[in-house]
Amino acid sequence: MSMQSINPLNGKVIKTYKEDSDEVVAKKIEKAQAAWIPWRNSIYKERAVFLRKTAEVLRKRKQQLAELMALEMGKPLKPGLDEIEKCAAVCEYYAENGEKYLKEEVITTEARRSYVTYKPLGVVLAVMPWNFPFWQAFRFLAPGLMAGNIGLLKHASNVTGCALAIEKVLLDAGFPEHVFQTLVIGSKDVEKVIGNPIVKAVTLTGSTQAGMKVAQHAASLLKKSVLELGGSDPYLVLDDANVAYAAEVCAESRLINNGQSCIAAKRFILVETIADEFIKIFKEKMSAKITGDPFDKHTQLGPMSRKDLRDELHQQVMDNIAAGAKCILGGEIPDFPGDHAFYTPTILTGIEKGMPAYTEEIFGPVALIITVKNTEEAIKVANDSLFGLGAAVFTRDEVKGEQIASHQLQAGSCFVNSLVKSDPRLPFGGIKQSGYGRELGIFGIREFVNIKTVYIR
Repeated sequence: MSMQSINPLNGKVIKTYKEDSDEVVAKKIEKAQAAWIPWRNSIYKERAVFLRKTAEVLRKRKQQLAELMALEMGKPLKPGLDEIEKCAAVCEYYAENGEKYLKEEVITTEARRSYVTYKPLGVVLAVMPWNFPFWQAFRFLAPGLMAGNIGLLKHASNVTGCALAIEKVLLDAGFPEHVFQTLVIGSKDVEKVIGNPIVKAVTLTGSTQAGMKVAQHAASLLKKSVLELGGSDPYLVLDDANVAYAAEVCAESRLINNGQSCIAAKRFILVETIADEFIKIFKEKMSAKITGDPFDKHTQLGPMSRKDLRDELHQQVMDNIAAGAKCILGGEIPDFPGDHAFYTPTILTGIEKGMPAYTEEIFGPVALIITVKNTEEAIKVANDSLFGLGAAVFTRDEVKGEQIASHQLQAGSCFVNSLVKSDPRLPFGGIKQSGYGRELGIFGIREFVNIKTVYIR
């Protein structure tokens, strides 16, 4: 069996990779277990040295790695360079803070001494997507390795080159062999890996459907799982918002990574008194983005990651137009040369309950406009979703905005007058069908540890 990386700019095969056989996978898992014994006994300062060196290697290779992302999944070079820098930052963050986050905590009881300690679980499988091929992996591996766990990466098939590049970065940074390994396997083999007794837990970033399958299988074996799944993030623009600013931020958030982000803005919920003004500016900002070859330094939007995903997105747009939505921008496959995966920035207005887009996740450069009468209705519509990953509210009244974000919006990350983003210092994750568990911050490094009570009479 083999898998291919295909350039979404022109449909040409970049490279064909031979999939790991069951025997090869089993040997990699055995080597991971053997590596864990000395790794779990290493001290935090030793692990921190490897993470800091990893940050150095990433920065030295960031042009090369950004070009690899541009080639395999169409990310323009500037955001690709930014992604590598963010990976370096998360390595440095856990090198600096990991020991503090996992320090023993003394609890006063009637015992002579009692405390909580945090010990690694062992070998952890990460099933990662293609949209941020380096960042998604590093936000798992940096805290995981710092905690003393061993990492196995099953990456999306179309970014196998990125997956192997991650493994090489860690090896060249001095990490011991087999502390982190890439499994070159398809989705069909994930259950077998989870079923291996050596593998103690699994984390997945991907679709809700994929998450449900992984969670179900892991639960049947009583194995811990963390899931960061789909999202349909609402951005509420209230009647007292700075409309020009909100429209600019909303356009930026909708088109991050060409709209292929779980936390990209997707539903724009506008109070009717400012709707016309917002839509006018928003349309200008969306249409101004430069689409083209991701290797061109002027390009802001590259192709979507895969042609089949682009075609599915276009069908979603057509289905919603048929259901009554109005397309005021885009809605078409552009006339670029080659067998490409481009899609034009698109805006659909008049989205109402009952239309497919009201409940579906739209993963691409398509914005959904929902108009409401007031703030109360905006909050109600925002929460009327199966998803709960991120949300944002725009208002000049920061006290009101904070109250809405903190108490009323149902999502894992709620931002005021800002686009939703992940940050190594802050926990990241969702509720409802957007998953469970947290990555990043102090909570992320404590997901895959044994929170152990020690009691001494």
